[in-house]
This record gives sequence, structure tokens and C-alpha cells, in this order.
Amino acid sequence: MSRRNERVNELLREQLSELIQRQLKDPRLNQLITITEVVTSVDMRYAKVYVSIMAPTDEERDTAMEGLNAATGYLHRELTRRLDMRSVPEVTFIYDDSLERGAYLTKLINEVSQENKS
Repeated sequence: MSRRNERVNELLREQLSELIQRQLKDPRLNQLITITEVVTSVDMRYAKVYVSIMAPTDEERDTAMEGLNAATGYLHRELTRRLDMRSVPEVTFIYDDSLERGAYLTKLINEVSQENKS
């Protein structure tokens, strides 16, 4: 990955995080949403935005994803307004469950550790 792509990925992550936190007023987005990674295509036309959503149920997580996908037009307009880029990549949100898997694995390791101590 080129240095330019890395800079654009980081810039998009920062700006999208701020927009989601402060600008979106959709009631479906009342969960804790974290952008874990942004990956832009080589031609900078598309960006995959990986998000982690801390929601009590799968239904609430799915609802939050629907809210994010519904806001892509607004987010693209705001990014175009905020960023000094020739063209702003089209954003696609993808659910990232790596944080949940990590927490689950940590829990399993702790349980095995407790059993070994006994």
C-alpha cells in the first residue's frame, strides 16, 4: 500500500468517526460505533469502512448498520465539503467482529487459566 493510500485511509477514518459521532442524528445509531479500519481501492474511488458496533443484541447491531448505510450519501457530501481532494471515495460500511472475537478468546483463555489453577 502506498504512503498516499495510508494517509487517505487515516484521514477518512478520522473524519468519518467525527461525523458519525457528532453529526448523525439517526436514532438507529445510538450504539457505540468504532471505525476499526478504512481501506481505499488503488484508484481511490471506493473505500471499505470496517466498523465495530457494541450493541446488546444482534438486531440492534443490524439496525445500526442499516442506519450507517442509509447515511452514506450524507457522509459523502460532508466529506466532499471537508476534504481537499479531487474526488472523495464512495464509502461502503462493513461490520467488523474482530473485537468481539478477541473478547471471546480472552474469556476462554481466562476460563482455562482458572481451571488449571484449581
